[in-house]
Amino acid sequence: MAASCSLVCCGEETESDKAVIVRFSNGCVQNADKLDFTMFKDTDETNPRKRSRRIVVAESDRLSYVGQNFGEGSLKCNNLCKYYVGVLNRQTMQMEVHSAQMFNMKPVIPGEIAETENPQDTTLSYRDKVDSLIEAFGTNKQKRALSSRRLNQVGSDTLQHAVAKAASTVIDKKGVAALQQEVAETESQEALTSHLPPCNLDADSRENVYPFDELLSPVEFAALEQAGSKMAALTPEELQKMRDAGGYLCVLRHLENMATVGEARDRVSRCAFYLSMLLKLARQKNVSHKFGKEEGCPRIIQIKLLRTFTVETFNNGRVQNIVSTSMRSKIAAYSLALLLHMACMTADLSLLHRDLGITETKVIEIAKSMGLTLIKPARGKGEEAGLRNDHKQASLILPLIKYDQFMERRKRKKMH
Repeated sequence: MAASCSLVCCGEETESDKAVIVRFSNGCVQNADKLDFTMFKDTDETNPRKRSRRIVVAESDRLSYVGQNFGEGSLKCNNLCKYYVGVLNRQTMQMEVHSAQMFNMKPVIPGEIAETENPQDTTLSYRDKVDSLIEAFGTNKQKRALSSRRLNQVGSDTLQHAVAKAASTVIDKKGVAALQQEVAETESQEALTSHLPPCNLDADSRENVYPFDELLSPVEFAALEQAGSKMAALTPEELQKMRDAGGYLCVLRHLENMATVGEARDRVSRCAFYLSMLLKLARQKNVSHKFGKEEGCPRIIQIKLLRTFTVETFNNGRVQNIVSTSMRSKIAAYSLALLLHMACMTADLSLLHRDLGITETKVIEIAKSMGLTLIKPARGKGEEAGLRNDHKQASLILPLIKYDQFMERRKRKKMH
């Protein structure tokens, strides 16, 4: 009769009491009793992650094997399930059951550096990974799209090389300093011309260089009839009161000197009201949709001012209209063009810069960009004439003048 055995549980075991089960990745070992096994454990007993780390080394006369239970070379099955091994005591015929962990033993050849296998190359971008999946498992349509995109990319690279070669040729011929000067002049010119009113360089008369209809369309000019009539009805006492209250000098001068009756008076009065709205807008920072309502500004003019001379921004989920620095330059250019039509193609730059709240140098720069001729009135007698002589004026004379851009920057004073 065959002898029977009984199972005995080993009870609570620590990590060091676990049995070790090894398997060799390159096949079965014929002479396992000739292998010398050694186990190493991590010296950091305080770290809960490191204190369970083990390395098993099996050495023979020909080859050495190494296995570990952490890192990329470890078996994931140790985390997914538990292993047990039974040890039979032939004297008592009792089999003790111990918990175990498995090690995958890999051969180590002396002199060779083990290459770490990385299942996924982290240097690849998301696009490259998707392309590799399309190459392996994509449909025919996806593969054709991938091939077409790669051909376009090759063409783009070729174009970039050609552009780089052409750029280097231009740099060698002209030089870096000359190219930087041309770029600076172009940027300076574009910064101003982008905010100038529409200009007709082929015009045969001065009035058509900056067309009046581009400043105020016929519909907009007709909408200013009621507002212009109020401006024309102002008495000398009311004009003096406006001057004492700090009114716009450009507007007041034209209202004081406009014709008594006729079409010219109506035209100047309407332009004066529109000019006052431009000057008021130039001194604003945040503009509400009720701008000009107190002055009786027509709705069509309000919409024109907001759309043409303000920039829309978002603040706290709301749309706001602001007057930026570039928009102030645009208002100055349009105001100057309007003043030319109001005073026989001549405008007072000193009064304009005071009403706009910007420097006189900036106004002169805008006048030069518009091709105007800078003039000074003839010297006269008396105190009033002396004051007029200090004013700088600009006049539109054909052909327009093209000024050279002054690109030199002022030296900044060093702060000690």
